[in-house]
Amino acid sequence: MSRCQKILLSQSRDSPPRLSVEDALVLYDEADLSELMHVASIQRRMRVPGNHVTYMVDRNVNYTNVCTINCQFCSFYRPPGHSETYLQTLDQISERISQLENIGGSRVLMQGGVHPELGLEWYTDLIHELRSRHPSIDLDCFSPIEIEGISEICGLPTKEVLKSLRDAGMHGLPGGGAEMLVDEVRLDVSPKKGSAENWLKVMREAQELNLTTSATNVIGFGESNLHRLQHMEKVRKLQDKAVAKDSVGFTSFISWPVMLENNSLGRRERGMNKYTLGIGSSEYLRHVAISRIFFDNIEHIQASWPTMGTKVAQMALFAGADDIGSTMMEENVVSSSGTKKTSASESELQLLISRAGFKPAKRDSDYNLLETDVIEQEIFAPPPTQPN
Repeated sequence: MSRCQKILLSQSRDSPPRLSVEDALVLYDEADLSELMHVASIQRRMRVPGNHVTYMVDRNVNYTNVCTINCQFCSFYRPPGHSETYLQTLDQISERISQLENIGGSRVLMQGGVHPELGLEWYTDLIHELRSRHPSIDLDCFSPIEIEGISEICGLPTKEVLKSLRDAGMHGLPGGGAEMLVDEVRLDVSPKKGSAENWLKVMREAQELNLTTSATNVIGFGESNLHRLQHMEKVRKLQDKAVAKDSVGFTSFISWPVMLENNSLGRRERGMNKYTLGIGSSEYLRHVAISRIFFDNIEHIQASWPTMGTKVAQMALFAGADDIGSTMMEENVVSSSGTKKTSASESELQLLISRAGFKPAKRDSDYNLLETDVIEQEIFAPPPTQPN
């Protein structure tokens, strides 16, 4: 029996040992994809019992596209002074949230860029007013890099910025801006974004303030499999610290491929690139399966239908994912890089889940299950008997 087969066998048992980076690398490099997905499915059933797959009704709000970070893979941002910059007003943002309320949504994910002219008071006033107008909607806002930008403008530590936003009514800090938490890769594609440790520090502070957080990972920059596992190891170590303090820590882990169609990273001459860019569906499914097995301390693994398409997202449910993502309603960042479909109705997500053989379950951003009508619950039911 090969080392790879021994590792797969050990991970198939009840209470499997924690997967080391070294053993995970063997699986990443050598495991048969179908066998790897099978083991990930076993672990998914151990950690998230039952046959349900969750989804969320939410929308994205990108309040501004002004940003000074200039990430090579981002097609959304515009530098200050550009003719295409925008900053949404309170009423414009509120109207978008009202539209979400009208379809039974529970969360708005609001992110933008690092705007050099918006101070802390602008953000706290915005959050306070949105909380007042829309008390039933969770406000999961900004990203660690935006928090760092606000901190630099107002001169307060990042934890104080987070506390002010929390006190104003912010519910969570999404995991955007992680991309690759390995500086060798991170600082090559985003030299102004700051180190991996900065992102981890802000997330740790958010968790200490009981803000809802998630962990993300963008792959396909040409990084090695070891780089990907080093990213996951840093997330897992931070989650260990949160769990040791009886904190939920990261609710979930979400990964997706870098989109290359309309940005400077994609346009770089391949012969000049330091790395080989992009990934395919098989590599994505391998990454999802590895993440399910590796993260013994993060309960939920999410599939990414906006970047991979609905069919591959369905396959990810057999690679350890237990969540199909959200409706989004509006998306500007990924769509700027070439993705065509970036919103889905609740019934569409239910259909995706049901046709994969799972039971759809609506949730909020804390993974509490919510009541809703299941539209496609009889997908596999036999046709009704014809009357005599």
